[in-house]
Amino acid sequence: MSVVAGAQNVPPITISDPDKNYLVTTGVEYIEDKTHSLTYKDVVNAHYEVWPKGIPNFATTSSAYWLRIRLRNESSTGKLMLRLSAPTTDSVFFYEPIGDSGLKAHSTGAAFPFGYREKISSDLIFPVSVTPGTEKYVYLKASSTSPLLLPLSTGTNIAISDSDKYKDIFWGMYMGLMLAMLLYNFFVYLTTRDASYLFYIGYVLAVILAQITLSGYGFQLLWPKSPWFSIASTYLTPPLAGITGMEFLRHFLRTREHIPRAADRGFFILYILYGIAIVAALAGKYTITYNVIDMTASLVSIYMLVVAIVIWRKGYRPAGFFLVAWVAFLIGVFIFVFKNFNILPYNIFTAYTMPVGSAMEVILLSFALADRINILKKEKEKHQAEAIAALEENEKIIREQNVVLEQKVTERTYELKRSNDDLNKALTDLKEAETQLVESEKMASLGQLTAGIAHEINNPINFVTSNVKPLNRDVLILLDTVKELEQIATSDMSAGEKAKAIENYKTDIDYEYLQIEIDQLLNGIGEGASRTAEIVKGLRIFSRLDEDDLKKADINEGLNSTLIITNNMLNNTIAVAKSYANLPLIECYPGKLNQVFLNMISNAVYAIRKKYGEAEGGVLSITTTFDESNVHITIGDNGTGMDENTKKRLFEPFFTTKDVGEGTGLGMSIAYNTINKHHGQININSELGRGTEFIITLPLIQK
Repeated sequence: MSVVAGAQNVPPITISDPDKNYLVTTGVEYIEDKTHSLTYKDVVNAHYEVWPKGIPNFATTSSAYWLRIRLRNESSTGKLMLRLSAPTTDSVFFYEPIGDSGLKAHSTGAAFPFGYREKISSDLIFPVSVTPGTEKYVYLKASSTSPLLLPLSTGTNIAISDSDKYKDIFWGMYMGLMLAMLLYNFFVYLTTRDASYLFYIGYVLAVILAQITLSGYGFQLLWPKSPWFSIASTYLTPPLAGITGMEFLRHFLRTREHIPRAADRGFFILYILYGIAIVAALAGKYTITYNVIDMTASLVSIYMLVVAIVIWRKGYRPAGFFLVAWVAFLIGVFIFVFKNFNILPYNIFTAYTMPVGSAMEVILLSFALADRINILKKEKEKHQAEAIAALEENEKIIREQNVVLEQKVTERTYELKRSNDDLNKALTDLKEAETQLVESEKMASLGQLTAGIAHEINNPINFVTSNVKPLNRDVLILLDTVKELEQIATSDMSAGEKAKAIENYKTDIDYEYLQIEIDQLLNGIGEGASRTAEIVKGLRIFSRLDEDDLKKADINEGLNSTLIITNNMLNNTIAVAKSYANLPLIECYPGKLNQVFLNMISNAVYAIRKKYGEAEGGVLSITTTFDESNVHITIGDNGTGMDENTKKRLFEPFFTTKDVGEGTGLGMSIAYNTINKHHGQININSELGRGTEFIITLPLIQK
């Protein structure tokens, strides 16, 4: 071995057993590089400090540290290895002197792609060539944003490789166990649909992700080409595990029911702290992230423990299972931390207590969830028993009540029978009354119709009869004239005398006026007869003896016939404004529609008379229009109008605003039912004091 300047009297790490791993806890020399500027040439012969016994632990630091390790090979092979079991270390530079002036250098760590490593392993492994029977110094420069803990071990190539295999087997078993718990509880969730299982599955996934990240397998298997995420995941996965763990606890132990609301909200403060850590990690502020995570994890551990104890003391059994599982995990964490601070020795047991503790926690929590099924089953059985007891009690009450009810039913049946008889009699009376009222409305309309016809026919008949007497007188005069002309014609007078006698007689009877009068009397009688014929024709159209048959009819013709019948109501003081479109024939019951028109025109005339009396100024307007599927008839007036209450009740049977004896209140109800029978509509526009407008819409074809 060449002499190294500055080397102190530290014993070498002697490798003699080819099947044994040697933990480097003594003989480690170190130099702090605060500026990260020292090179191998600067430190190869520099003065080193000797690390006390135990694993080198430089905690959270911004400095880089150089380590010098003296290896002595007493085995039969010259191929040794130096392993650093800290896969989350950002960067490690390894230097191995070769001969008198050569140097082998290699860089690796979480800040370099995984492919940079000389040996495929989750740990950082550096091959070292040391001739059997000799010794050699090797150098490491390490720096990290996470705590700089450097658990080093050395041994032959075979020993380190075998140890690596055992590590892979352990982590494979761990992952298999965790995935088995995850899948088992997922299938249980599909059966029970209990949300607690989903939160448990989320927590297990977060724990798995955190463990494979801290063990280096995440970098090796999931993101080997992403050094940035390799470093960031170290700070992202623990908060994720903490958040999902707290959510699982809250749902599994029903914290909203078992602890005060303010205490339950305390979890949200911890969520915020973890959120700050995640944001800081994504921003690359790893020192802040580590400190926040360290503080929050301590608070979470204590808070969850206290909450579980409080709920357990209230008698909620699942909290007891959770306490056992959580304590098992915390024990594993404490042992792991004590090992890092050299309070406990570094060995296989202390190196793997955290994953073992997390596995124990997951298994115990799975048992707790299984026990939760038993609890839920017992609660269900209890509720079912209570329900059965309640049903039996209800059945007993029902049996007792049935006796009373049967007696009451008998009594009520008799009373109902008597009431039913009374109601049937009342119903019969009501039907008779309704029939009488409908007949009364018909008779009222008939009386109105008869009065109108009598009045309308009376005028032209009077005109005829008044002309008959004078016409009879004139005819008698003409007959006398014929006799006089016969006498003059048979007399012995000369032709001149006869002509003079005839002319004198014509002058005596005023023959020219007689001709004019006879012509006027005949014209008057003809006009009276024509008017009477027109009225009779209108009556025939209005009455429609085939009113129960659906047929095509002209709405304008029906309106005109109705106006003829009601002409006497207008009394020459109410103006009629007609605006008829050239309507197509529609399918309808013509007689029934004419009755509707009669009722509406009568109401309009009544409203006008109510406002104007016998004075002029009233206007009755009738307009017809049509579109591709409907005919629209608008009947309006400028009478008294209606208020909102009257409009709402207008079509109610027996409702009327007329004085007693002037109406039955059935006219508009019958009109409404008639329009409904035609599948039409009646809309009303009315303003009190200004008039009313009825808009009737009828389909062209009845479907």
